[in-house]
Amino acid sequence: MELNIVLLEPEIPQNTGNIARTCAAINAKLHLIKPLGFDISEKAVKRSGLDYWDKVNIQVYENLEEFLNINSPNNLFLLTTKADKIYSDVEYSEDCYLMFGPESRGIPEKYILENFDKAIRIPMFSDIRSLNLSNSVAIVAYEVLRQNNFYELKKTSEYFNK
Repeated sequence: MELNIVLLEPEIPQNTGNIARTCAAINAKLHLIKPLGFDISEKAVKRSGLDYWDKVNIQVYENLEEFLNINSPNNLFLLTTKADKIYSDVEYSEDCYLMFGPESRGIPEKYILENFDKAIRIPMFSDIRSLNLSNSVAIVAYEVLRQNNFYELKKTSEYFNK
């Protein structure tokens, strides 16, 4: 299994750092598509990811076209508030790609319309614009893991078994 988290033009370093930490915890690959709103070596990104950066498989792309050419994912899901399908109503393969857009504007509407059958959303009250990006990633990533029996993640705590 290789769950893939795709951030299209992320803008906030703390969100990307938090997402990197989640990727480390669940052994997901993190794809970053430029332009980035920060330097990947920026202190804020590293501080949010704490000491997990060496445990994250990160690939950076110059643009969306390069990402699509290299990966050509058939199982790509677009997270957007503009979708009809709810994320928990979708069946995910073990090697799916979850794409999240920039914090201030989301995935471009043209790309969503071209791939509307792969657009999914997290339900929320209509007067709320969106959830925090790192929270959204965690919500949907763990649904993928749940559907795939949490793959190789620890199933029991080692805390009391010492």
